[in-house]
Amino acid sequence: MSYLQRIVVSTLTFISLAVIFPNMIFVNSIWTAVVASFVLSVLNLLIRPFIMFFSIPITLLTFGLFTFVINALILQMTSFFVGAANFSFSSFGSALVIAVIMSFVNIVVSKRNFDKNH
Repeated sequence: MSYLQRIVVSTLTFISLAVIFPNMIFVNSIWTAVVASFVLSVLNLLIRPFIMFFSIPITLLTFGLFTFVINALILQMTSFFVGAANFSFSSFGSALVIAVIMSFVNIVVSKRNFDKNH
């Protein structure tokens, strides 16, 4: 999946989840979702590798489930950088649920895109 496709998928996922779970995630507008998707991609590129490296022991102990906590932390950081007035989660637990759903969506879209190309 190309970078632009990932931004579009994340944007649509943010908007959809804000409609489905309005008490868990707040997205002010479609442009806020685009900015949040871009910020998320930058944080995933720059910050996530360091967090993943330093959390290898706990990730191994939890059989990889700690990765969802890392994803939720990255989403919380995204909320901080975009601005809580425009993009926010009601709690860390909400960010964790959204992280799990977003991971599932990305797996489905990536698999579908992979199957299309082969």
